[in-house]
Amino acid sequence: MSSEDQDKLAQEWEQALKDDAGESPDVPADDAAAAAPAGGGESADSSDEALADEWAAALAESEELDLKKEKEQEYLSTQMKDAEFEDFTAQAKGPKPEGSKRDLDFILDIPLDVSAELGRTKLLINELLQLGQGSVVELNKLAGEPLEIYVNGKLVARGEAVVINEKFGIRLTDIISPIERVKQLA
Repeated sequence: MSSEDQDKLAQEWEQALKDDAGESPDVPADDAAAAAPAGGGESADSSDEALADEWAAALAESEELDLKKEKEQEYLSTQMKDAEFEDFTAQAKGPKPEGSKRDLDFILDIPLDVSAELGRTKLLINELLQLGQGSVVELNKLAGEPLEIYVNGKLVARGEAVVINEKFGIRLTDIISPIERVKQLA
């Protein structure tokens, strides 16, 4: 199709759209007649009509879908209800009934791992393999520094070593505050 034919076809479509919209045509009648294809007008008209029918069907389908969506939204808006919640403010501020004291007995039987750490060090595998009976391993703590007590791997206290009935024990000298424990988690 040449550019001249394309221009004519565009003008025809513009004219047809204006006629459908009820607008007055900008193109004079003589120009519109000249814009019509000269030979084989029936073939061009039938393909234009088919194309126009397809467009009309697509537009009708689109409008139908829009109407369905609007009706669905209207239906849903009529089915909606505001949520109603009971006010527990007075109950929460009021006196607590007897026997409502927290019963934490169920957690008293949970076992915990408690360990005391004298110090730490890092060794190479070679150094570890060379250790024998009587070898000395240097730790990162100085003499006299407190031992650290861990519960389930978390530092909870510090203390000093004592001997009680021929067994080692730890006298607690410092309990870690809850704020410090939270900082250790980060």
